[in-house]
Amino acid sequence: MKIKDISLADFSRYRGELMGAAILFIILFHVELPRHDIFFGLRRCGNIGVDMFLFLSGIGLWYSWTKNPSFKQFYKRRLLRIFPTWIVVSSLYYIPRFNWQTGSVIDLIGDITINWDFWLHDELTFWYIPAIMMLYLWAPPYMRLISRHPTYRWLPVLMIVWCICVQWVTPIHQAVGHIEIFWSRVPIFFLGINCGEWVKRDTQIEKGAFWLILLTFIATASACIYLEQVKHGRFPLFAERMVYIPLTVSLLLLLTDLFRRTPQWLNRGCAFLGTISLEIYLLHHHFVMVYISPYHLGYWCTVLLTILFAIPLSWLLHQLIKRVMPA
Repeated sequence: MKIKDISLADFSRYRGELMGAAILFIILFHVELPRHDIFFGLRRCGNIGVDMFLFLSGIGLWYSWTKNPSFKQFYKRRLLRIFPTWIVVSSLYYIPRFNWQTGSVIDLIGDITINWDFWLHDELTFWYIPAIMMLYLWAPPYMRLISRHPTYRWLPVLMIVWCICVQWVTPIHQAVGHIEIFWSRVPIFFLGINCGEWVKRDTQIEKGAFWLILLTFIATASACIYLEQVKHGRFPLFAERMVYIPLTVSLLLLLTDLFRRTPQWLNRGCAFLGTISLEIYLLHHHFVMVYISPYHLGYWCTVLLTILFAIPLSWLLHQLIKRVMPA
C-alpha cells in the first residue's frame, strides 16, 4: 500500500461516504447483544457514529458560514433540513403513544417539536435531534467569535473541563448531570468547526503522519473496547467519550484514506446512505428494528434486516420531504 500525503479536504470530498459509515456504526450499536458476547465491546463502540456526525457537521457548518455569514440564513437552512423530517417522525411516534385522558397536551407538543423531555428528564428516544438543534443554535455565535478572535478556538478545551465538572462537581451534576450524553458530545462538534478552515484550505499533512494516526486509532479504539467489554457500567461514560475525540478524528482520517482506494460502487452506496442518514437515524430503531428484534434472529441477521428495511423507508421519507419542502 502506497502512503500518500493526507489531505484534510478529503473530509469534505468524502463527506457523504463518511456519513454513510457513521449511520451503519449507529445501527450496529443499537442492535442488542448479550453482555458476555466477545463482540459486545466492539458493538458498544458503534456509538462513535454520533461523534462522527457531529465532527463532520461542524466542518460543514464552517463551509456554510464562510460563504454567507448570516444568522438568518444559517438558522433557516438548518431548520429546513431537520425540522420537517423530525416533525413527521416525532408525530408518528409520540401521538399514537399519547394518553388523551391523563396525558398533558403541552407535554406532547413539547416532545413533538423539540423533544423537551430529553432536556427535562433525559428521555433518550431521539436525543440526537434536540442535541444537534441546540448545537446549531450555538454555532453561529461561536463561528463569528473565532473569526474575529482566533484565540477562542481553544474553547473546546474548556468544554472538556465542563464535562468533568458535570460529572464530579456535585451542584452542577445535580442541575444538569442528567443530560451528560449531550455535554460529552459538545467538544467534538466545536472541534469540527475549528477544523473547517483547514479542510477548506485543503491543508496537507505529511504522509509520515499516517503512522501517528494509525497509532492513535489503535490506542484509543483498544481502550474503548476494553472499557466496554470488561468494565461496562462501572465507569462514567463521559470519560470514554473524551477518548472518543481522538478516536473519531483518527478513524475519519483512516476512512478517507480507505475511500480513496475502494471501488466507486461502494463509495456511491455509502454516499447514498449518507444522504438519507437523518431519516435512517429517525426510523431504524423505533420503526424497523422494534418489529424485527422480537423474532430473536441473532445479531447479524437483525442488523442486516434492519438496514434492508430502513433504507427504502428512509428514502421514501426523504423524497416526500423534498417534494413538500423543495430547496
